[in-house]
Amino acid sequence: MLDPNFTPFPKIKTERLLLRRIVKDDLPALLFLRSDERVMQFIDKERTKNLEEAAALLKLIDDALTSNDGITWAIELNTDPGNLEGTIGFWRILKQHHRAEIGYLLHPDHWNKGIMKEAIHAVIQYGFNTLHLHSIEAHINTGNDSSAALLEKTGFVREAYFKEDFYFDGIFRDTAVYSLLSNK
Repeated sequence: MLDPNFTPFPKIKTERLLLRRIVKDDLPALLFLRSDERVMQFIDKERTKNLEEAAALLKLIDDALTSNDGITWAIELNTDPGNLEGTIGFWRILKQHHRAEIGYLLHPDHWNKGIMKEAIHAVIQYGFNTLHLHSIEAHINTGNDSSAALLEKTGFVREAYFKEDFYFDGIFRDTAVYSLLSNK
């Protein structure tokens, strides 16, 4: 069984990015991401309505981190330090299966610039090399063609398609599951 330990918090640097811990100063940006209809179009969750709800979300993120059950990074551009532009992480780690589920959001101003691809590559490396995961999965809304293409560009393959398996906002929705296996 995996035994992750996220203390101290692991910062990840790439050519253009710093993946760091989300902090209280990030709450306005987190609120934007979780309430913007463009960002949330294919995320079947209630929209965050205010800073109090964003703080509650940060508490969930911190609780998962403290229990070593999940980790979420702020995505920060090296050219704009201190500003959360997106999030990425393993929000659910299945320790007994050496598997984690990746999730990510990015501010629309940074779409189609390769930023999320760079962040995914960095988090994949961390997952396989540091956490010693055997596999990483992603669950996406089947209408999210951009996310499907991004996952495929980063090596994921679609392994499942579930019909009407998720109920949100009065509608049964389909889910596609992508996975990536460690090459070790």
